[in-house]
Amino acid sequence: MRRNLVAFLGTLSGLVLLFSYHTSLDSSAPATAANAPLTPGGAAKSGASGSSGSSGSSGSSSKSSSGGSSSSKGGTSSGPKTYTGDVAQTRWGPVQVQISVENGKITAAQPTQVPSDNFRDQEINSYAVPILNQEVLQAQSAQIDAVSGATVTSDGYIQSLQSAIDQAHL
Repeated sequence: MRRNLVAFLGTLSGLVLLFSYHTSLDSSAPATAANAPLTPGGAAKSGASGSSGSSGSSGSSSKSSSGGSSSSKGGTSSGPKTYTGDVAQTRWGPVQVQISVENGKITAAQPTQVPSDNFRDQEINSYAVPILNQEVLQAQSAQIDAVSGATVTSDGYIQSLQSAIDQAHL
């Protein structure tokens, strides 16, 4: 009787934890970008770059290995400026994010460097990268949710994004 009670309570606790876990279900990501065919370099033709595939594990080692850079588009100080974050090394390869900032707001975000060694990486990237880009624009910070199924890439993306945001002093 006691074993049955312990098993029942353990199962109930597990179900409560499972159903209370917060996930991102952003359905506002553009469907055309998510289904866009990929170029040989892994970038979607709709302008979104590819990102690394992942196994759903969040235990990646993602250390920055190179300095980011920033550049200015246009000659005025109030015009849009781009900032490139540090490269985040993930177990699937490097991830680097570039943001465009105008009047203190992030107007665009996209990865400039992502691994695309195989078809699976490219397949995952075709749906994960547009979601991550959209979340940055909505949150206006690096406090975004990881994309389910692309956790390692999401972690690298967020790390490089934070570096770009720090360069922009946002």
